[in-house]
Amino acid sequence: MTRGQGHPDIQPILSNSHSFSMLLTAMHKRRFFFRIFIAVVCMVMRLPASAQVRDTVDAGGAMVTLSEVVVRSGMDVNGFIERVRRDTTFYKAFRNLRVLSYSSLNDIRMAGRRGRQGAGYRSRTRQTAWSGCRVTSVIESSQTGDFFERDGSHRYYTARLYDALFHSFDTICGQHNLVRDHAPRTRGTSGMDRHKEQLKTLFFNPGADIPGIPLMGDKTRIFDADHRPLYDFDIDIQDRKGVRCYVFRISARKDLGMLDRDRIVIDEMETWFDYRSFEVMERTYAMRYDAGVYRFDVRMHVELGHAGRYLVPTLVRYDGSWKVALKSPEQGVFTATLFDFE
Repeated sequence: MTRGQGHPDIQPILSNSHSFSMLLTAMHKRRFFFRIFIAVVCMVMRLPASAQVRDTVDAGGAMVTLSEVVVRSGMDVNGFIERVRRDTTFYKAFRNLRVLSYSSLNDIRMAGRRGRQGAGYRSRTRQTAWSGCRVTSVIESSQTGDFFERDGSHRYYTARLYDALFHSFDTICGQHNLVRDHAPRTRGTSGMDRHKEQLKTLFFNPGADIPGIPLMGDKTRIFDADHRPLYDFDIDIQDRKGVRCYVFRISARKDLGMLDRDRIVIDEMETWFDYRSFEVMERTYAMRYDAGVYRFDVRMHVELGHAGRYLVPTLVRYDGSWKVALKSPEQGVFTATLFDFE
């Protein structure tokens, strides 16, 4: 064996060892890049479809952002917004409560001073409806704090409005669920009755005119040509509880100046429409207004479902503050859970 040559039996072993080392290195590299690939795929899959590819179009002065799936669908954006503007299914769902019997779990909580827990009231009620008449009965109830006055009347304006909107403890007749026109019927009314009609429109038909509220004017007309440029619109298609839905979002532009900001009441609204029937299935909205003698800052969340052939609200959540002339400011939350429709 000459100098410089390895042992004939050792050389193949060294060669094989080197090849094995190179193989291991290659495998580690492949595994590393595979892990990166999987991580990227997972990140993309976690993003909603609306965050992947989007487009923005001008619709009558409003900038409307469309998700990828909406872009591919070839939607008539102006036609869609007009259909939203003319929708009455949300208001109709609340009108249906006038002709149906149902049970309700009611939870009202008023904030105390300096953030302390205030008064509260919880109850289970049952509305009975027959031949155009209806009446509400209290099945059980409990209260905390000074929720009621000594004579049993409501101490808080918020609670009075809640009862006025959802309950009728005296039998009333002539009820129907027709939606001929959903303008508030404030003519000839005053006080609580007037505020009730105004709030019904504000809560259940956002975007409609609300006469009689000081200095409000047309500030709720979010779809009018003068107000569209004050908002950003967003349209998507997603699933909600296994049902395909359009998702329509409206939000006040973040770059509004003080004067433009004073022209709006609805800060944001998100609505889920059934893809096939275009019925409203869910809506969340935030509103605020300040005219000195009358101000509010309210957030509402409403979920709807079907009771037979009727579309009805099944959950209503409210969180807001009110200040009405000659009344102390109030802040409260309430939740109404409606079920057992007949």
